[in-house]
Amino acid sequence: MTARIARNTICLWYDGGALDAARFYAGTFPDSQVDGIFKAPSDFPSGKQGDVLTVAFTVLGIPCLGLNGGPAFPQTEAFSFQVATDDQAETDRYWNAILANGGQPSACGWCKDRWGVNWQITPRVLTRALADPDPEVGRRAFEAMMTMTRIDVAAIEAAVRG
Repeated sequence: MTARIARNTICLWYDGGALDAARFYAGTFPDSQVDGIFKAPSDFPSGKQGDVLTVAFTVLGIPCLGLNGGPAFPQTEAFSFQVATDDQAETDRYWNAILANGGQPSACGWCKDRWGVNWQITPRVLTRALADPDPEVGRRAFEAMMTMTRIDVAAIEAAVRG
């Protein structure tokens, strides 16, 4: 496989799961694919010659590189993908896919996949409410969101209405 070399690429550090992660993302999110698999030309600290060293992939149109660098640098909430969704069905589809594949839920629409990468599954109705020119709309939506794990679109819409 020959990968297109993007000018700017997000590099994500994995403890050996870069290819599995890339395949999961490609099968879960639109405009996502595995673009290239690159094997180590010689032994390296966390692997052997011939092991998958890096994986070029695209997630929702964003070029990424997965580096199988070993356990030294685990993922944290300091980086996350924020996925804008149009309705509850789309929100649930992505949320459930991540959790069903060994992920963990968190608060306010955040979850973590089994490789430790963090995701914000964020319905557009919430983003619009938080940006509403009426500060009361934003406050109500924010307070509703703060009580949620997965975002409940109907509850956000009710908060917007007051």
